[in-house]
Amino acid sequence: MIRVILAQPRGFCAGVVRAIDIVERALQKYGEPVYVRHEIVHNRYVVDMLKKKGAHFVEELKDIPDHAVTVFSAHGVPQNVVREAESRALPVIDATCPLVSKVHSQAKHYVAQGRTLILIGHPGHPEVEGTMGQVEAPVYLVSSTEAVGKLDMARDTPVAYVTQTTLSIDDTRSIIAALTARFSDIVGPDTSDICYATQNRQSAVRELCKLADVILVVGSKNSSNSNRLREIGLEEGIPSYLIANGSELDETWVLGKETVGLTAGASAPEALVLDVIEALRRIAGEIDVTQMDGVEEHIEFRLPAELRT
Repeated sequence: MIRVILAQPRGFCAGVVRAIDIVERALQKYGEPVYVRHEIVHNRYVVDMLKKKGAHFVEELKDIPDHAVTVFSAHGVPQNVVREAESRALPVIDATCPLVSKVHSQAKHYVAQGRTLILIGHPGHPEVEGTMGQVEAPVYLVSSTEAVGKLDMARDTPVAYVTQTTLSIDDTRSIIAALTARFSDIVGPDTSDICYATQNRQSAVRELCKLADVILVVGSKNSSNSNRLREIGLEEGIPSYLIANGSELDETWVLGKETVGLTAGASAPEALVLDVIEALRRIAGEIDVTQMDGVEEHIEFRLPAELRT
């Protein structure tokens, strides 16, 4: 028999719940089709589910017909995309996570103070591209302590930093320390501004690693926070695997193991966790499923005004 321990918390965060709800309510209110720029969240199961309901996903606004209801994804968009939508008079509903919007506001505030902006994040991630596109000023992207040392600026340059929300306090601590050592005039947000969901899920995985022989993370390959959960498991010395659903489970990962730790990224629905549990049951025949103690999340984000009724 295999013992399966579920991480707490796991899966959907409030920003993801809000984003999915926005698309579903827009479809109910305006009918098909509703166009979404970029994947609403990084999970194929969620995207396919919304496609079946009438959502159309595109990468660029040019692929959206005139007058079509348009939704911006939870990751946020650069200001040039906002201006393009305005120039075409597209009816836009913004599903940007409120915590991402907060980072955008911080970035604009720091630049307005005359500071040079540094963004801690992963190159190419849509949230990073959205944040870098919020200000009409250079933004320096760093993803490692080594990158900090390569910044071509004087030590006394007034700088400020903001971070990608899918990074935790643990992820950013060493980079912030390097920035603080590198610059004499530096400011940044309080650690309480770090995304609660990212921190909670990463802390839960660290606790799960104390109990499990192997870690399974349910999430999409292009999900930054899901990949980070797998990396944490590996850092803790536990074999760890990222899988989209039960069909990707390799029985050699779990056969002979007493305890399997199971978690899910912030954009992965509980249905996929249950699918993995069923796959484990098919492999082991008998499993004992329990949930570890952990943080209970009760945060909810308000919907845009046009969708509240």
